[in-house]
Amino acid sequence: MITVVGGGFAGVEAAWAAANRGQKVRLFEMRPIKMTPAHQTEYLAELVCSNSFKSLNPDSPTGQLKWEMEVLGSIILPVAKKHAVPGGEALCVERIGFASEITELIEQHPNITIVRKEWTPNDLSDEPTIIASGPLTSEIVGEWLVNVTGSDNLFFYDAVSPTIEADSLDKSIIWEQSRYDKGDAAYLNCPFSKEEYVTFINALLDADQAVKHEFESGKYFEGCMPIEEIAQRGKESLAFGNFKPVGLRDPQTGMRPHAVVQLRPENREKSLYSMVACQTRMKWGDQKRVFQMIPGLANAEFVRMGVIHRNTYMNSPIVMDGLLRFRKQNNVLFAGQIAGVEGYLESGAIGILAGINASKIITNEILT
Repeated sequence: MITVVGGGFAGVEAAWAAANRGQKVRLFEMRPIKMTPAHQTEYLAELVCSNSFKSLNPDSPTGQLKWEMEVLGSIILPVAKKHAVPGGEALCVERIGFASEITELIEQHPNITIVRKEWTPNDLSDEPTIIASGPLTSEIVGEWLVNVTGSDNLFFYDAVSPTIEADSLDKSIIWEQSRYDKGDAAYLNCPFSKEEYVTFINALLDADQAVKHEFESGKYFEGCMPIEEIAQRGKESLAFGNFKPVGLRDPQTGMRPHAVVQLRPENREKSLYSMVACQTRMKWGDQKRVFQMIPGLANAEFVRMGVIHRNTYMNSPIVMDGLLRFRKQNNVLFAGQIAGVEGYLESGAIGILAGINASKIITNEILT
């Protein structure tokens, strides 16, 4: 029997890989008995941040990774393609349909038993256990990791972008175009003039931010940093970063805007759009006020506001060996973001490797 802790991308891929190799698997998922600050459903593989799995271009690193995962029998990618929504060159999915089908497939697998309870270290046995509890791992698991790794430096902070109702967008200002016209024209573009951008940045820097908890250190992941943190590094930082206007031309002016906020569809109907790279820790009242200063969003209706949450990870080169095993207890493996990788696709890939390695431990192809 193999135990997998966590029903996110790494967990479902690990369970699927091991089960398809003939192993019996117990998959622990504490939701809905105990929810996290970011999840909204009880579905396995729920997307809590972006709905994008990055580029489909086979010549890109993520395109190559997708191919390798499919060769290894990924559960995520076939389902993602089935529930794809327009995303330019990227593979983007409709959240609920994707997660509900993943859940159904896992529930129906004859070798997988889902245990809807919070896993604790008391559940550890001599059989292989894959810890794939993700960046939103529970306090019990987090405290256990601190104790067994001898480190109190197991976290950074992540942020989530808001989602907007399509009917509230001003299409007289916003236009549809993907960068450099790659893929389908899935993205909506909100163009800033220089003056509009400066006014927006000043309001962003003056906005009230959510009060930090005592345990917060402000240690953010650079690839998913709140926009106000970026703006503090220099007022043009967003224009050259998250809001860079390259590959875009405003059809009203024929010119490239000073900066652009892009919106990406959340579903096939294009009734909801997420604000690309607009992660924030602003208080909700100020979020609405500041984001409505973006051209085309003056009357925007927000169905989900941006949030900040704690992400847990480990210093993997020290804690793990090359087979993803815990150096101090080598029947325990780690997978996903808790192992130090970032992203849905990357977490799923590490989950597949962990599931294969755990199966090889059972069959004595890897000795513990």
